Amino acid sequence: MTYLETAAQFYSDVAETPQIGLCCVQSSPLQLPGLKIPEQMQEMNYGCGTTVHAAELVGNPVVLYVGVGGGLEALQFAYFSRQKGAVIAVDPVPAMREAAARNLQVAAQENDWFDASFVEIREGDAFALPVPDASVDVVAQNCLFNIFEPADLAKALKETYRVLKPGGRLLMSDPIATRPIPQHLKEDQRLRALCLSGALTYAEYVQHLVDVGFGQVEVRARRPYRLLDKYNYQLDADLLLESLDSVSFKVPVPDDGACIFTGKTAIYTGKEELFDDGAGHVLQRGVPAAVCDKTAGKLGGLMPDKVLITDSTWHYNGGGCC
Repeated sequence: MTYLETAAQFYSDVAETPQIGLCCVQSSPLQLPGLKIPEQMQEMNYGCGTTVHAAELVGNPVVLYVGVGGGLEALQFAYFSRQKGAVIAVDPVPAMREAAARNLQVAAQENDWFDASFVEIREGDAFALPVPDASVDVVAQNCLFNIFEPADLAKALKETYRVLKPGGRLLMSDPIATRPIPQHLKEDQRLRALCLSGALTYAEYVQHLVDVGFGQVEVRARRPYRLLDKYNYQLDADLLLESLDSVSFKVPVPDDGACIFTGKTAIYTGKEELFDDGAGHVLQRGVPAAVCDKTAGKLGGLMPDKVLITDSTWHYNGGGCC
């Protein structure tokens, strides 16, 4: 079987017999007032973080969720829209679609605000999304794209770019590797399906997004995910995988490069009340202003004795000078 067929078979199996903690980080699902998540849905939490960010869900957006899993995040997205068909969930695995549909029916019984018609489950995959060009506001995927080999990842990202409206957002949560994954692990199809051997480094991951055309990328969270120890995985040294939550915007890439926000700030330390770099960035003395990594590098190099650049926090939620 190809690695994609192996992954499909694996997730067909775990749809029928859930494996608790298969992929997810050691934390409970996002808690929202008035939302009750069915037990079976929690057991099928096969993600590595979260793609549900309230700030990106104002205005009743149409959400396309790629890889429905047990339906948990589709339910969470529906919590913000509460309209028929506002969430479209796509999955190529029949057993997973059936399990998600069952779980959503249970959710409708346990949540008086929720109707199963809020989520439309469609057959399809990340390489041929069953929606027209520029038709959705948000595309989301959790712990799926990391399975893809680089050429297939580029294809999936191009497809998400196609279906997003201008200014639309791609919400993703994927494992990344703190150093390149050795070839013998990349070739292990089961480990790849388990989200343990297909991860790219942070730099490679972000570059794929920029290459497709996303002009702004914001990192919402970065946390430890799994450790591949040297004894069980035949490595020279332990290899840490991290979980990265990000939001990428379908806006043009600026001439001087994409804006990547990782939680850095710029602080003016000079004598004047304000510092204006002449390029649209005005800093108030002593007040941290969020800046993208590109702007941080420029400001830090322009006046290093008067502009302090703080380290990345890997938690960015908007605002600042960029």
